[in-house]
Amino acid sequence: MSVLTLLPDDAPLLRQVAAPVADPAAPEIARLARDLAETMQAAQGRGIAAPQVGIGLRMIHFAALGGFTTLCNPGYVPLDAVLEGGFEGCLSLPGCRGTVPRWSRIAYWGVTPQGQRVEREADGMHARVVQHEVDHLLGILYPDRMAPGTPLLDAAVLNATVANTTMEAAAPRAAPGRKETA
Repeated sequence: MSVLTLLPDDAPLLRQVAAPVADPAAPEIARLARDLAETMQAAQGRGIAAPQVGIGLRMIHFAALGGFTTLCNPGYVPLDAVLEGGFEGCLSLPGCRGTVPRWSRIAYWGVTPQGQRVEREADGMHARVVQHEVDHLLGILYPDRMAPGTPLLDAAVLNATVANTTMEAAAPRAAPGRKETA
């Protein structure tokens, strides 16, 4: 297995539609699946797509349901008309986060590197990750899905703000009508 180099967001391959995987059970696809898993883990991501490591194939690897899934030739359809905004990041845009609307519930499918067909329904973060990774196969990056004028945020500042807010919320407070004492 190998940790592969992640392409930056301005790499031309990230703007191209990926080619279908001809034989999901081929040995080179199994090797790529292992490399994607190792690369995602090393980068501490939730998902990765083959184009992000310079391979223009329709293949994704992601964390969900307490485990990991690798799919070749995946697709999805929304199961309702509800879009939910949520923060997303991307291994190809390190240090950035943005609010992205995504379908709240989807049905998705694909074929594993062992040749098994997978069909699942997903909601929440699971659905968000699948949609994000499938977008990579279509040459779409998450900023493309953001509302016009929505800024990209610095992840370090955002994480510090969330941590400070959480610490402030968890700090003990004096009961109403009582003064705090040191």
